[in-house]
Amino acid sequence: MIQKNSSPIAVSFGEVLWDIFPTYKRIGGAPLNVVYHLRKFGIETHIITKIGDDDLGNKILKHIQDNQISSDNVQRDSTYRTGTVFATFDDHNEANYDFLENSAWDYIDLEEKTINLVKRSDVFIFGSIASRSAKSRNTLTQLIEVANYKVFDINLRPPHYDLKFVMEMMKKANLIKMNNAELEIILNELDKTFTTEEESITFIHEYFKCEEIIISKGAKGGIYSDTKSLYRFPAIEIVIRDTVGSGDAFLAGLLAEKLKSNTPITFLKKGATLGAFITSHTGACPEYEIDDFTTFYDENIYLDEEIKVSPLKEEDPS
Repeated sequence: MIQKNSSPIAVSFGEVLWDIFPTYKRIGGAPLNVVYHLRKFGIETHIITKIGDDDLGNKILKHIQDNQISSDNVQRDSTYRTGTVFATFDDHNEANYDFLENSAWDYIDLEEKTINLVKRSDVFIFGSIASRSAKSRNTLTQLIEVANYKVFDINLRPPHYDLKFVMEMMKKANLIKMNNAELEIILNELDKTFTTEEESITFIHEYFKCEEIIISKGAKGGIYSDTKSLYRFPAIEIVIRDTVGSGDAFLAGLLAEKLKSNTPITFLKKGATLGAFITSHTGACPEYEIDDFTTFYDENIYLDEEIKVSPLKEEDPS
């Protein structure tokens, strides 16, 4: 279970890059998006990544520092370029990504100060994309061993993942977040047929010994499970401007509230509302003040009763 310290520390690991869209480009990467929003809630945030010793890298470093995210563990590389990803949108306004090979974030070094940071952090957040290379994968593996509360935001982008490694990391995570498509990929790899969401989630809990699972379902909301109860939460109806980074915002809102309270309905409402708030803006990390979000939250939050709670497994009558 996540700790609730008076001055929590959140650390993320992985890719920081430039999202190149058809008509514009923005700084992005899920690990940066999550800590960007966590910082808005006043949480001390750090990111472990590597950028190139180039102009794109300089702009990323400035962006991190300007948003009061610690850059102490942002490494520089004179050999490999700052990462870029080319993004396009389909007919459903969902983004598709093409990542630059051999980016600086593929070569994140393991450093003593980084190990010490992760040891004292309350939350350690990581995904699957940064594990595509042996160097960063090795660093991640060692950091996970010293982390306290491990959040695995599965983000399967073919061909940038090794499914066997992904499943190894699932066994080490406290909280796993994925979508329905990723759930089915994992189940298929384990020769498990998808039947119902409840049965599939129970299987994931038992197979990976994971305490908490989130299944994101986009416009249909999502599911949270803590091995005992299953919570179905709806999406908040808003005018969609941009879906990029909405899942990262959801996770940040959930974790920000979770660092204060372990009441599922409370942190699910905060996560769902921040995800909707960001979707109503352009970009994964739009400029905003926490008061802007608070106003949006008060105007759009749904009732507790709209989150449907049920036992994950029926009690054995015997």
